[in-house]
Amino acid sequence: MDLIRPLAVTLALGLGAVEAHAANILVVLSDENHLDLKDGKVFQTGFYLNELMQPVKAFLDVGHELTFATPKGKAPSVDRTSIDKMYFGGDETAMHESEALLDRLKIMDPDASPVISLARVEQLGYDKYDAVYVPGGHAPMQDLLVSAELGRLLARFHTEGKTTALMCHGPIALLSTLDDAPAFSRGMETGPKGAAAEAGWLYAGYKVTVFSNAEEEMAKPLLGGGEMRFYPQDALQQAGAVFVSNTSPFQPNMVTDRELITGQNPATATEVAAEILKRLK
Repeated sequence: MDLIRPLAVTLALGLGAVEAHAANILVVLSDENHLDLKDGKVFQTGFYLNELMQPVKAFLDVGHELTFATPKGKAPSVDRTSIDKMYFGGDETAMHESEALLDRLKIMDPDASPVISLARVEQLGYDKYDAVYVPGGHAPMQDLLVSAELGRLLARFHTEGKTTALMCHGPIALLSTLDDAPAFSRGMETGPKGAAAEAGWLYAGYKVTVFSNAEEEMAKPLLGGGEMRFYPQDALQQAGAVFVSNTSPFQPNMVTDRELITGQNPATATEVAAEILKRLK
């Protein structure tokens, strides 16, 4: 039984008016609570609080239903560094409201989480979902980029032109649609030109954005002296996407191309949410 449907509807009733024709938005998160860095170092991470909860609140406020999924169906983790009012425009009250809603949803509860696996999503049928949203945090760099289950889901959404939105580090998940995503990922670890682009990649030529190389360099202190195996901007460009950056690091930047919506950094979360809602009207 898909347990999130009644929960989502109940929350929507408490948060805002339910629309007559609610959409079902699939929110895909990482199973992982860490990112493997170079030289055997490890960075504890997960999803970014505002990148998940600002859109989730916006979706529930207008009555849409939500299904939460991870590759293996494990309860996801929040990146503790993202629990900071600076990601909410300095509004500490808004940050605490997001934390409270997260608690109500029980997404991270190992015993009561409504999160299902992507295999279960496939079983239930992709047709029941009207849009997919992938928030960021570094965790997608650990598993979503090589998830075969996610690759099949995104390929179906691509074929059917369904709204596909990804935030910050989330757009790295587009690589899951490559014929051999694990091999491409391993190749990227040897350098920006270490992976060969695959002919006919679904998103070749698409304009996208993602947490940029410049932003990665500025955010390096978060890694505690570690270094990422490769940057998502380099990987998406090498695969064949056309990267579109903001003009100043950490300023909002949303890029749309056909069914695809990508947001560059945490400051873009509300803009991406608004674009998803516009497309679901």
